[in-house]
Amino acid sequence: MLKDERRVTNLKKLVVDIESYGKLSRLASDELARIRVMAIRRGVWFKVLSRLERGLVDLSLKVTREIRSKILVRAICSIVKKLLEALESKVRLQMRLIGVPLAEKISQIAQKWGNKTAHEWASNLGFIQYLTLMKVNAHLYSV
Repeated sequence: MLKDERRVTNLKKLVVDIESYGKLSRLASDELARIRVMAIRRGVWFKVLSRLERGLVDLSLKVTREIRSKILVRAICSIVKKLLEALESKVRLQMRLIGVPLAEKISQIAQKWGNKTAHEWASNLGFIQYLTLMKVNAHLYSV
């Protein structure tokens, strides 16, 4: 599972590079095939994508080894983003939405109080996960 999470993180970085920086105008089909296999195994492929989107990815994998068209790369990137969001674990999603802002806020408060190492808290995954789980469980068990 950890290997898949690292792969998803690397693929997210690739999509960001392609979309925002325009560094890569090509998208290798082996990366696309990996995403497809992960999505099918986790049951996301048919739930998240329309028939047209699935067909576009399948056809791209069958016809070409490397996608060179910028228009097609942009279309595939939007599909890949959908899949990557759906592949993200629930805890990771909660950490991103709840834990990171909470850790940043606590870190800023501690820095104002004079704690010199508090700036590291905002990027500490263990601290972010702890805060996320405490926040989520506080809502479940509040009276």
